[in-house]
Amino acid sequence: MTLVYPFDHGLGLPLDGVKAILGGKAANIAVMVKDLGLPVPPGFVITTDACRAYLKSGWPERLDDEIREQMASVEEAVGRRYGDPGNPLLVSVRSGAPVSMPGMMDTILNLGLNEATVRGLAAATGDAELATECHRRLLAGFEEVVGTGAPDDPWEQLRGAVEAVFRSWNGDRARSYRKVEGIPEDLGTAVIVQAMVLGNLGDESSSGVIFTRDPATGENLLYGDVIFGAQGEDVVAGTHATEPIAALDRRMPALAAELREYADRLERHYTDVCDIEFTIEAGRLWMLQTRIGKRSPQAALRIAVEMAEDPGFPLSRRQAVERVARYLADPPRIRGDAIGDVAPIATGLGASPGVAAGRIATSADAAVQIAESGEAVVMVRRETSPDDVHGMARAVGILTVTGGLASHAAVVARGWGIPAVVGAESVVVREGSVEIGGVVLTSADTLTIDGSAGKVYRGDLAGETRVVPEASILLRWAEELGIDIRPAGSEGDGPVGATGAVAGPGPTPGLVLRALLIKGFADTGATAVALKCSEAEAKPVLEGLATEGLAKSAGGMYQLTPAGRERAAELIAADRASWGEKNADGALDTFHPLDLRMKQIVTAWQMKEGDGGPVLNDHTDADYDAAVLGDFAALAADADEWLAPMPGGLPRLAEYRSRLAAAADRVASGDRAYIASPRVDSYHSIWFELHEDLILLSGRTREGEAAAGRA
Repeated sequence: MTLVYPFDHGLGLPLDGVKAILGGKAANIAVMVKDLGLPVPPGFVITTDACRAYLKSGWPERLDDEIREQMASVEEAVGRRYGDPGNPLLVSVRSGAPVSMPGMMDTILNLGLNEATVRGLAAATGDAELATECHRRLLAGFEEVVGTGAPDDPWEQLRGAVEAVFRSWNGDRARSYRKVEGIPEDLGTAVIVQAMVLGNLGDESSSGVIFTRDPATGENLLYGDVIFGAQGEDVVAGTHATEPIAALDRRMPALAAELREYADRLERHYTDVCDIEFTIEAGRLWMLQTRIGKRSPQAALRIAVEMAEDPGFPLSRRQAVERVARYLADPPRIRGDAIGDVAPIATGLGASPGVAAGRIATSADAAVQIAESGEAVVMVRRETSPDDVHGMARAVGILTVTGGLASHAAVVARGWGIPAVVGAESVVVREGSVEIGGVVLTSADTLTIDGSAGKVYRGDLAGETRVVPEASILLRWAEELGIDIRPAGSEGDGPVGATGAVAGPGPTPGLVLRALLIKGFADTGATAVALKCSEAEAKPVLEGLATEGLAKSAGGMYQLTPAGRERAAELIAADRASWGEKNADGALDTFHPLDLRMKQIVTAWQMKEGDGGPVLNDHTDADYDAAVLGDFAALAADADEWLAPMPGGLPRLAEYRSRLAAAADRVASGDRAYIASPRVDSYHSIWFELHEDLILLSGRTREGEAAAGRA
């Protein structure tokens, strides 16, 4: 069995088969070399078979010989020798699993340098400063990535880097990600060893990353960044100032034209947007790697239409529709700019993007009342809780005085796609009115909030929104081709309680009272899901509580009356006494570190850092999402372990463990709505109820916990 292959070895297999053996990155490199004849620095790939063998039994016996054999071919191709003090060949090492695997080892550059070869590189390039800088990068990168100092012997450097890639397959985050995604543990990762080309070799050198089309808008132009006189890691690290790719047209027009030609060939080969890394060394262009590019939903629709409408592009209308079908049930929208230069009256944190305008409501019930009158409503609260969910569901926007990006208001708003501004501390909320900058506003007044910028305006400045024009084109094509576009929510965003309830012994009135106290509001379906019973079993209990005056119903939503809240509080107090005050207090205290992790994960899932601060996570960056999912899987495992002994002291807590496990399983099976969507029995929704229950059991209040920085 061969353990090392050159880049141009296609293995005689389809692309997926090549990826299984050589990994995704190397498979795409092979396409550039073998199928398209693009200029790629020579190199070789150590297979996933070698990784599996290493993880099972240590370094494979034949691996050294095969690596040296392939290195000799690279040396012949470039005219330099690895470890040669006179004219040294430098290589990079990076991981390349069959599927994208966050948590794997980062790239190490400039392997092969030591004190002797640094002098040789300086002599060969005529640039001693460059040679010293490359050596510095190697030493820093090796220690950071491998975890030890770089050995002096170049072959020991190479082996250490390869072993680090192999070991990274079993790193905690990589294992957690595989668990979430259902990726087999025995795939292993390939290792790419490639001759270095130096983007920092003088004024005629550069490094860059480009997309064949604008990934934000879909516009058909080359999009990306370039740095002149820099190595490739400088482009993506965010530590160096980059220039737009148009700068290459000005400084190196011939090479820019060559790059555009290669980009077009790659896009047509893959029939999709491509993400490309390149380096120019001393006036010669080299293509390092490529992959299908990530793009926003708006861009995805535009790209699909323009490719399919181009008679010379190899993408049919059917393929275009099928590629973006997931966006067509609820197409992205664009909004006209109506705010202009108007000054905001308050500012806070942009917690959920979008612009919304509506009448002011300072309570959930008021929000429902205004919405039912047919008018848009912005709900303004000091903070929100589960008691406010029925009003939040009817609001077009949410504004809170306190809270951050992980607050209840922020999480729920993002889950529902409602614009929200939180932490607007200058706003004073009273019953039926708000005061901002000394001006009192009532429900007769209108506010506009900008959930992207975190700004609040007086009056209606929301402007008009419209569905991106490409959506109607694609929907028409879908109808003509008989392609079914599933309605929004068909994969998990339906009403709370629509799925998940199972038949059981039936809930007791006490359990339903506790559930309503904790949830604030719930319909029959949500109650059934929370108590793991059928709706038919939950309904008569809810109706019975209403008959007794312990609950009331409005619009199908049940909530406790004052008498019901008093009765439920008595039940919680009895639970506390039964479990023991020390146990109840200890449970809440040990829950806090897990809760902090949960908030960080949900915030990271819904938002990510953009150029100007936090922006909505549009889930087009698979590596970013995968890292968050890995963290989520690790938290779910830790929380399950933490909860395991709890039912021994208070049996009803077993339902939380069961529901959390079920939600985690749904996430692992690919239904991401079960992370934090408030429209299903999501992990975050259950988590919030568990937290509320623990607060009540400890005899504390959420307000007190929030004041202490624990809620």
